[in-house]
Amino acid sequence: MRGKSVAPGFIDVHSHNDWFAIHKNPQPYFEPFIRQGITSFVTGNCGLSAIGFEDGTPNVKRMGGGLFGYRGQTTGVYPDAARFLDAVDGKVPCNIAVLAGHCSARASVAGEENRKLTAQEQERMLAILEENLKMGAAGVSLGLMYSPGMFADEAEIRRVAELCVKYDKPLTVHPRAESRISTSYPELLGRSHLLRAMDELARIAKGTKLKLQFSHLIFVGRGSFGDKDEALRIIDRLCAEGVRAQFDIYNEKKGVSVITVILPTWYRGMSDAERKKPWNRLRLAALVFAAVKLLGFGFNDIEVAYIGPGYEHYEGKTVHQLAQENHMSDLKMYLKLCRESDYQGRVNMGPYTTDEIIHEFEKNDKCLYMTDAWVEDYGVQNPAIYDCFPKFLRDSLLGLGDTMPNTIHRMTGASAERFGIRDRGYLREGCYADVTVFDEAALKNAVPDQECSFGIEAVFVNGEALLKDGRILPNAKCGRAIRV
Repeated sequence: MRGKSVAPGFIDVHSHNDWFAIHKNPQPYFEPFIRQGITSFVTGNCGLSAIGFEDGTPNVKRMGGGLFGYRGQTTGVYPDAARFLDAVDGKVPCNIAVLAGHCSARASVAGEENRKLTAQEQERMLAILEENLKMGAAGVSLGLMYSPGMFADEAEIRRVAELCVKYDKPLTVHPRAESRISTSYPELLGRSHLLRAMDELARIAKGTKLKLQFSHLIFVGRGSFGDKDEALRIIDRLCAEGVRAQFDIYNEKKGVSVITVILPTWYRGMSDAERKKPWNRLRLAALVFAAVKLLGFGFNDIEVAYIGPGYEHYEGKTVHQLAQENHMSDLKMYLKLCRESDYQGRVNMGPYTTDEIIHEFEKNDKCLYMTDAWVEDYGVQNPAIYDCFPKFLRDSLLGLGDTMPNTIHRMTGASAERFGIRDRGYLREGCYADVTVFDEAALKNAVPDQECSFGIEAVFVNGEALLKDGRILPNAKCGRAIRV
């Protein structure tokens, strides 16, 4: 193999593949990422980890926020990092680190109740998270737009952040809002909701040495793009004050979420009977109408990825298209989809960003790269499973992104250092032999977004050839658990 470029194996710092690493047949869920050159994953993000709950809790079914879950296809149930890491070590294609999810720990002690935790419940939740950090979890993740993380107040989040400072591990955060207008705050006017959400995290981190990781720094809706400069200023100010703040991005302009992501917290916390009351329906309609106008993001931007068996005819169509086909308003169609999916449906949404923002962020010294993607058994896939990392490399070669050395460092050594991953991310003596080989000409000349990877020639994980000549080693189990 001549004329190729060799790099350390790529590290995906924002993944949910903890749920698929414990699948009875994990390989199909990793193959698209292997073809991108990814050898290691930091999993358990957005508060939705497969670990971090009490043994025997009746709330196991609450884990995963509707996107994931223990639903019979896993090899077992793993409440803590120790048992999870033991379960995946040498049994998956790629290397796995895992974060302890705040949503999982909170659900364990209080289910999905929309309320403040009692003092006893909070101490139980914090004890769960601390024990997992001791066991080798790479940090703690927050999902403040997902149930039950959204019900946590600022004081509760501060206690979680204190744990991360104590153990010098990152706190990764899906904030309460990633758009100028959201359903997380009652006021539609005034300071952008995205910036308010960042302000909350800045208040929590201020005066500490917290490793604060802003997950998927995106700007949902065209009306949110103008918040980009102020968001960067907030991160820069935190760093100037001693907080170790960074952020991560994917090279896509849309993303995946649960169908309920745009429903207000107050509406989601209601019973079905309360939702049907005329005043609550009117209040919801008024809020959604105003938000759509102010946000620059509507039901024609929400593509249905999966509702459930029997609803395949919805897939790949926007809510607006389906509303027209069914002769009803967009909102009624949206709520119909929520009900038909038992509020568990999946959507692809955009725009989350622009090419210009991606190219600017690629060069920022506080930026890391990731996919935030996973393979689904049914429905429309997230395009980031196919070619997200090759597109970062291609941007570098075309002069749109950072230099090639910096681009490689972000997705290897810098990522390993950020999450305390030892002996990976570098090609040097003493490091594990995670290696990605790529063809620069093929990267430069490729046409992206074709539902396939490009430019990656070979991948080695812990010295074993995982991808070669376009073929992936069958039934590969060369991946190792990463204990931090």
